[in-house]
Amino acid sequence: MYQLVVKDTDELIGEIDENELQYLIDALEEESLGDQDYAITPMLLEMFRDENVSMNLLDLLFSALGEREEVVIYWRSQALS
Repeated sequence: MYQLVVKDTDELIGEIDENELQYLIDALEEESLGDQDYAITPMLLEMFRDENVSMNLLDLLFSALGEREEVVIYWRSQALS
């Protein structure tokens, strides 16, 4: 499992699985090989909705965006307990 986090505040958004993470990696622009952060906008989320992205991922991203015009998120591996 992986965690999505708001970059500015380190607020945990929620957990995604490997398939959802791979979708983000494939669909969004990364500035470098080690890049793990993405800018999320309302337009992007509408595009994701049209592509039938998992409801879990959409719900988490909509929640992170809230009323903002953009939010930058990043992902991290969830530490095993």
